Amino acid sequence: MNTSNETKTNLTMKGVVTGNPFYSVSVSRVLLVIITLVVFSLLVKLGLWQLSRASFKQEWQSTLLERQQQQALSYEALLAIVKSSEASTTSQPEARLLTGYRLSISAKPANNMMLLLDNQVYQGQVGYLAYQVFEITPEQPWVLVELGFVPASKDRRILPELTPLKNAYYKLVGRIYQKQPNPLSDQLDAEQSADTPIRFQNMNIPALTDLLGHDLAPIVLQPDNVPNYHLPQPWVPIPLSAQKHQGYALQWFTMAAVFLGLMGWIAFRQYRR
Repeated sequence: MNTSNETKTNLTMKGVVTGNPFYSVSVSRVLLVIITLVVFSLLVKLGLWQLSRASFKQEWQSTLLERQQQQALSYEALLAIVKSSEASTTSQPEARLLTGYRLSISAKPANNMMLLLDNQVYQGQVGYLAYQVFEITPEQPWVLVELGFVPASKDRRILPELTPLKNAYYKLVGRIYQKQPNPLSDQLDAEQSADTPIRFQNMNIPALTDLLGHDLAPIVLQPDNVPNYHLPQPWVPIPLSAQKHQGYALQWFTMAAVFLGLMGWIAFRQYRR
């Protein structure tokens, strides 16, 4: 059947689509939809990741409390746990840490060398964490013992004056911790001069082992009390708490909702035009 020009005009005026149905969809609108979906999905995913970290931190806090209530380990038992943790393949790096276990040792200072971990903050004051290495037996790895927090001088060239513990056996009982490596900078960067403590930037046990020339256990002991020392001992086993992760998750979800609302408003204005 032949179709007249008048019939074609009438069909077009009545809204019948006879061409490409996607002709009226502009490229900008397609890009707007794609960008909205991608950014919104990313923001939601970040929020869900923060919630998963919060859940893990709650479990990690429970693990720390459980370890604190356990009997103090002997040095041999600790070395066995160290060996098993190094063979662990868990995906969560914190789960391989030995932080929170209690340790009881009878040890003496391996030497008179004092160590200072730089860029530490305690109660709003910048300073150092002071350490001294201890020997249990000549064949076993040395242990790094924390003496406490020391405020820093305004002049970085002036280091704190610390008296090393005398060469005698001490009964040291306390909790141990391990620091996660800094992904941006984990180099030791030790500064050493005659008759002054060694100042270093990161807790890098392998590098300290090379510097001292003797094996070090991959942990730090924070004794309940240090003989002849009364320095504060900060304890921050979880740098970022579960509550902070939950707060960050709320921020990501809020940003996702605001972004979706904004893009919806832009799409509505384009539709009206």
